[in-house]
Amino acid sequence: SGKARPHQQRIPLKLPATAAGLRQIEREAKVIAAQLIERRFSWASYLSQEEETSPESLPLPDCIARFEAHILAQRRPDVAALASRKTTWDKAYAPYLKKLLAQTEQHPRQPLDAAIVATLEAIPPHSRSRQVAFTAFKAFADFQRVTLPEGIDKLGGAYGSSKAQRRLLPSDEVIVEWCDRIPNPAWRYVYGVMATYGLRNHEVFFCDYQSLRQGDPEGRITVLETTKTGLHDVWPFYPEWVERFDLGQGVLPPINTDLAATTLQRVGQQVAIQFKRYGVPFSPYDLRHAWAVRTIHFGLPDTVAARMMGHSVAIHNRTYHRWITHRDQQAAVQTALQRGTWQAPL
Repeated sequence: SGKARPHQQRIPLKLPATAAGLRQIEREAKVIAAQLIERRFSWASYLSQEEETSPESLPLPDCIARFEAHILAQRRPDVAALASRKTTWDKAYAPYLKKLLAQTEQHPRQPLDAAIVATLEAIPPHSRSRQVAFTAFKAFADFQRVTLPEGIDKLGGAYGSSKAQRRLLPSDEVIVEWCDRIPNPAWRYVYGVMATYGLRNHEVFFCDYQSLRQGDPEGRITVLETTKTGLHDVWPFYPEWVERFDLGQGVLPPINTDLAATTLQRVGQQVAIQFKRYGVPFSPYDLRHAWAVRTIHFGLPDTVAARMMGHSVAIHNRTYHRWITHRDQQAAVQTALQRGTWQAPL
């Protein structure tokens, strides 16, 4: 435009004037408003088909801004879902795309695929950061229609199984002992729920406890769609801990859970802060790992445990491989011994 002053402009989205179309338009307006506030808006995302610039010819900051808009516009349009996606963007995409941007600024002639490889190689191998960065870069490359080199999957590393299996988890007796040591009843309730249901830090504050508080004999709770992994039911292991920790009567701490004003990450950080405050000698996530191992000893099928934890069976088996292998070996040995077809010479 040749105008020197700020002025209104129309953005043709070419969407139908239907209820679904209006919802999509509202989502797009929120994304544009956020980009304008953060001074990251680019007309490149809204050029007409005749004027559209190819992704390869856009500056990398504009490509990243378009990718962010794409990520934030996915799935449900409500505020809670948008806050969840924003948390995912801030933790799992933005830090690594910032590294990629720094790499291209240092080597401006380097093609994008080579810059992605170089950025990945600069991150410690077999670390969680390398794994998350690989996932982010692969999604960004797909969005940009950039073909990555063959064998790049190996650069993702093998983080996951070894770290969890080296972790020294608290025994069930220690878990009970430390619950009793927390003086604040609200935070003691949070601890008890995490120990009994294996929840992530933030999930405690986004559950439906109605059945539990109405005396459901199964003690089932429901993790809401607001969370990282969506709606799913969880049962207690041990069921006796529902009564031991008085989970049918407790009240959560009055922290801000309005996702229009906070994030799932910040909610989860409040739990970690309180663990440190009360001197708990293990992390909140150790309660989750201990729950997973407990279900293995109970003989709960891995597919069911994975569903209740809100992750895939592949991640579950990789993370808890050591305990699953021991369980399967122990069962096979017991079955073989019970056949009793051999008599030991004495």
